[in-house]
Amino acid sequence: MAKEKSANKVISLNRKARHDYFVIEALEAGLELIGTEVKSLRAGEVNLKDAWVENDNGELYVLGMHISPYEKGNIFNRDPVRKRRLLVHKSEIRHLSQEQKLQGYALIPLQLYFKGGKVKMELGLCKGKKAYDKRASIAERDAKRDIDRAMKSQYND
Repeated sequence: MAKEKSANKVISLNRKARHDYFVIEALEAGLELIGTEVKSLRAGEVNLKDAWVENDNGELYVLGMHISPYEKGNIFNRDPVRKRRLLVHKSEIRHLSQEQKLQGYALIPLQLYFKGGKVKMELGLCKGKKAYDKRASIAERDAKRDIDRAMKSQYND
């Protein structure tokens, strides 16, 4: 009997990353976690806002990601902002570190989700936006909102 494909359950989105950076490339990575951290994630107790990824001796680590301690975890809880290892193929790590060194890109976590019972993170190879780029994207979003509003009122009349 074939296994049914289930949709990914999004735990957390990093909206600030899409505002502050141009996402050049995105890839999926696994996360090395302990049990109480997974229970906190199931409760949605995570913040990706100020998180980033670093390459340390050929391994990728996510830093600045805050997973709140599980309330019933007592002695098994760990530091909420500890360094967590990402599970990525060596070839992908080499590619990402080359892009970081040559192009000056940053690795930023874009979202955290469950996929088949496992916690996955979508990483973005990102280039920073300048202030005028941010203003342009805000103006574009406002224009789209105005157009949608006008279309909705057109159909309701």
